[in-house]
Amino acid sequence: MKKTTVKKSNNKSIRFQWKNFAINESANLVYNQSTQLQKFLDYLQNHVATASMVSEATGIPQKNICRYKRKLETEGRLFEVFKSRCKLTGYFASYLSLKKNLYPITKQLTLFND
Repeated sequence: MKKTTVKKSNNKSIRFQWKNFAINESANLVYNQSTQLQKFLDYLQNHVATASMVSEATGIPQKNICRYKRKLETEGRLFEVFKSRCKLTGYFASYLSLKKNLYPITKQLTLFND
């Protein structure tokens, strides 16, 4: 197997044996991530769905959906509405939404005050 060489030229690209990669492709990657996040937010604004259902509907890979989901949950923008069997996979999963009014009110703080 031939060893791959990496050369840097004056046009700021990295040349591999099998393909040329331009330095500015990383900007494309960041743009793609932001559009995926926006598509994820737009979908959950109008739907209540699991991560698998969102992935199927939007075409965003599920690994990315899980990363966006974790980020939005820590920011307090994404809520788990309920847990049930996913309509797509049949596995037990969390149904998600961005609408705070769908978030179930817990009785944790008023449990002993009744």
